[in-house]
Amino acid sequence: MKLAFIGMGNMATALARGFVTSGKLAGADIVAFDPYQEKLKEKANDIGFTPAATAAEAVSAADTVLIACKPYQVESALADIKELLVGKALLSIALGWDHAKYQSILPAGVRVQFVMPNTPAMVGEGVFLFEETNTLTADELTTAKALFAAIGSVHTLPSRLMGIGGAISGCGPAFVDLMLEAFADAAVRYGIPRDLALSMVSETVLGSAKLQKETGLHPGVLKDMVCSPAGSTIKGVAALEKNGFRAACIAAIEAIMEN
Repeated sequence: MKLAFIGMGNMATALARGFVTSGKLAGADIVAFDPYQEKLKEKANDIGFTPAATAAEAVSAADTVLIACKPYQVESALADIKELLVGKALLSIALGWDHAKYQSILPAGVRVQFVMPNTPAMVGEGVFLFEETNTLTADELTTAKALFAAIGSVHTLPSRLMGIGGAISGCGPAFVDLMLEAFADAAVRYGIPRDLALSMVSETVLGSAKLQKETGLHPGVLKDMVCSPAGSTIKGVAALEKNGFRAACIAAIEAIMEN
């Protein structure tokens, strides 16, 4: 695969670095365009990909193109390269730009796959949602999924569920970060230094998530394993319930989905 990035912001940089570090692609297999040429060249020197002076130059050098610019920039970014995309595979991580939306503006012959990433991709723990509706060839789809799986987990969802999927995996990290900050604040209140508090809370969340994932046990079962009768944990659980913790989590997702 020869992969061209259109846009090289934080997420695209994380993806390019992950693809190279994992060994799925060599730096020489990647070319990228970004209007901020100086920063692009710095990233190219760091990761090993080839910087392009124009989007057309990047697209012409690849068989697969990854659209990684801001959603509001997609249409203008495609304006000069639409015809160059014919016969190529187009992957997109631009929020809201699903298969149907691309089909409405691209010429025939462009094969499209919408992928929704999240920020933990920056540390090789991403969650990547592949829209089930796509026009990639079977080999292209297999290759694309293997590429993203090297830096996280890959899940396929029907188009109608990409919205809720993105609310959970795409917005979810911010909600988890808010929880991390809150528990760290509580630890600081009772005397633990800030750096240590953040480390302890992050490690606790990481370990708890890994325990659930690897055992497959329902979170309620794992919660009950920690809650001794009349113990400290059940008192804390009761306080969270009294203050609407679970209801607040559900309300956060509902607020996103109602927009």
